[in-house]
Amino acid sequence: MTDYAINIFYDDEDGDYIAVVPDLKGCSAFGGTPEEALREVLVAKQLWLDVAREHGDPHPRAALAPRERAQARRGLAAARPDQDVG
Repeated sequence: MTDYAINIFYDDEDGDYIAVVPDLKGCSAFGGTPEEALREVLVAKQLWLDVAREHGDPHPRAALAPRERAQARRGLAAARPDQDVG
């Protein structure tokens, strides 16, 4: 399976974390913590891919190379608003 990038950010308006898989149109989830949002979006990602497979649609290529994905993962801790990252 392709390793798609996942972006997680805090939404001030809702007070939740939002997780998005940019390469899979409309694939997102939310949670009270970054970890919960990640768990939820992994479920959403699998469902997205299952439905695409059932309809005979190809899976999109991942836009980020493995090195960029690793850099994005390391930046996750910096996304928490309750931590001083400066």
